[in-house]
Amino acid sequence: MRGIATVPSYVVMQPTTLCNLDCSYCYLPFRADDRKMPVPVAQAVAGPVNDWARSGRFSVVWHGGEPLAAGREHLAALLAPFDDRVEHHVQTNATLIDDAWCEFFAEHRMRVSVSVDGPRERNSDRVGRGGRPAYDRIERGIEALRRNDVGFSALCVVTRPEPGLAAELYAYFLDLGCDVLGINIEEMEGVNTRLNAHPAEAVTAFWAELVSAWRRTPRIHLREVEWSLRYAAAVLDGTADDLLPRRLDPIPTIGYDGSVVLLSPELAGFSDPRYGDFTSGNVLSTGLAEILAGADGLPWVREFLDGVESCRSSCPYFGFCGGGHAANRYFEQGRFDGTETNHCRNSKIRLLEGVLDHARDHQPAGH
Repeated sequence: MRGIATVPSYVVMQPTTLCNLDCSYCYLPFRADDRKMPVPVAQAVAGPVNDWARSGRFSVVWHGGEPLAAGREHLAALLAPFDDRVEHHVQTNATLIDDAWCEFFAEHRMRVSVSVDGPRERNSDRVGRGGRPAYDRIERGIEALRRNDVGFSALCVVTRPEPGLAAELYAYFLDLGCDVLGINIEEMEGVNTRLNAHPAEAVTAFWAELVSAWRRTPRIHLREVEWSLRYAAAVLDGTADDLLPRRLDPIPTIGYDGSVVLLSPELAGFSDPRYGDFTSGNVLSTGLAEILAGADGLPWVREFLDGVESCRSSCPYFGFCGGGHAANRYFEQGRFDGTETNHCRNSKIRLLEGVLDHARDHQPAGH
C-alpha cells in the first residue's frame, strides 16, 4: 500500500451544513448554518462518478450536517444527475424520518444508516438546539423505517468503553432491527476537543465482551468485529497482505460549495498555519479526477504519507489498520506525520486485542 489512489471507492457529499441536533461530541464546525449544496455541484461530481460506476460498484454517501434537513425536493435534485448504477447511502440522525421520507428512500433505492447510541440513557449527548434530549424523535424515525420495511444500519458512538456496556448495547441493537452495526469510540477531532484516552484494560474488555455477545447471537453484521476476524483468518492463512488496498482510498468529501477535502471528511472547514485550509480544489472549477490525480503532491498529504510509512516501520498492527486516519493524527497531535493516536489505541489495537482475548478465553480444552 503506497500513495493515494486516483479512483476512490466512494464519495462523500454534503447536501447541507445544517443539523437540527447539537450533539456534544460532533466534530462539524458549521452545523448551525443552513448552507445548501447547489445542483451544479452535484452535476460536476456526477460526471466522473458515473464513469467510475460503469467499472464496478460505486457509492455516494450523503452526510451533512443532517442530510434530510436539505428537504426531499432539494435532495432529489442533487440525486438526479447520478446514473442508476450508483449506490446512494445516507447517514441520518433519524429525527426527521416519516412515511414520506421512507417512500423517498425506496424510490431512490437509498441505503439508510441511523446514528443512535443505544438505549435512551446512552443518548445523553444527542440533544436538540435547545439542549432537549433527541431520543424520542430518533425512536419515532426508526419506527417509521420499520413500519415501511426500509432496511437500515446503525452507527453507535461510545463515549466510555468499559466492561458491562457492550452486552447491553448489542442486545439493544438486536431488538432495534438494524442489519449492520458500526461502533465508533468517541474521537477527538474537529470542534470536539473532549479527551478520548481510556484505560487499556477497560477498552480491551469492552471489545472482548462485544465479540462474546455477537458470537452468541450473530444476527447482525458487526462491522469492526467481522473485519478483525477476517484479518486474523488472513494472518493464519498467510494472506494478510492481500487485505489492504494497493493504494490509500482518497475518500473525497465534497462540501456544500463544491470544495474537495481528501482522506478525512472531518478536516473540512479547518485550516493549518503551515498549509492553509485543507481544500484540494473545487469541482466547479477543476474536475474531480484532476483533483485526485494531484493528491500525492499536496504538502499536508505528503506529511501524512510520511506518517503512514513511520507506522509501517514501527507498528505491529499496521497490517490491520493501514496507518490510521489523517484527521485523528492532526486533531490529536497537531501534525499528520505522527504515529500512534488514542483513536489507534481505542479502535484498532484494543479492538484486535479484545478479539484475541475472546478467542483465547473460548479456546477448546487441550489447545
